[in-house]
Amino acid sequence: MAQGTLDGKPEVRDYMTRDVATVSPDDTVAEVARRIAESEETHSGFPVTSGRRVEGFITARDLLLADDEAPIFTVMTDDIIVAHPDMKITDAARVILRSGIQRLPVVDDAGNLVGIISNADVVRSQIERATPDKVAKLMKTLTNIHDVGTREERRTVRLADLTPTQSKVYTDELEGRSYELENGLAEPLVVIDSPVRRGPGGDGRLLLADGHHRVKAAHRLGIEEMDAYVIVLDEPVELGMAETARKEGLDSVADIEEVDYAHHPLVETTKRLQEE
Repeated sequence: MAQGTLDGKPEVRDYMTRDVATVSPDDTVAEVARRIAESEETHSGFPVTSGRRVEGFITARDLLLADDEAPIFTVMTDDIIVAHPDMKITDAARVILRSGIQRLPVVDDAGNLVGIISNADVVRSQIERATPDKVAKLMKTLTNIHDVGTREERRTVRLADLTPTQSKVYTDELEGRSYELENGLAEPLVVIDSPVRRGPGGDGRLLLADGHHRVKAAHRLGIEEMDAYVIVLDEPVELGMAETARKEGLDSVADIEEVDYAHHPLVETTKRLQEE
């Protein structure tokens, strides 16, 4: 989980990618173009480094009209904008927005590369700052209603261990959730871990409180694990959402029905307003 500064504001170090693919100033245009084409990840470009020191940045656009045998140092951008790991993520966001640059190399005080921060990382940081509010409110509700102690954990959960508490999701919304997952922008799930048996899954099942469209989209994409805020209850509690799951016959993500003959209520309301 991101730690942030003493004032609670996350820093670039909390969200940057530390394992950064780089190229050398002496690599040829053809070699770098091939790396971009063959990369399993989406690479619009690479930091150019000598050892760990950043010398420049090369993008696919820089390669367009260059000779295949030209060394990268002759076509790279050497006057580049960089971020520092101690920089607040909001400041990095302003730089990315105003410059139009999608990825900023992150360097230490000596100018050595320590990571890279992207516009997707910035978006993710804002999403993850919102999620704890949901978690805090749900924990307070559980305590007030059931008089049970709770604690929060951040961990990866298996979709196979989740018990849904919502029987339907809307197909049109799944497209957006799929895009978020594919681009690393998905909000973490909110899950409740209560020490009580619930249906065929038995012990170890987790109640999905928030994120049904996300898990259904992940199921479509063949994703088996997702990041989650897990609310752990100190003692067994019969939760209303667990009763709902039983009544609806919900035991796994596969039991969530995709509704493709109706739009999300908010979309329908918006459409009606436009037609009136």
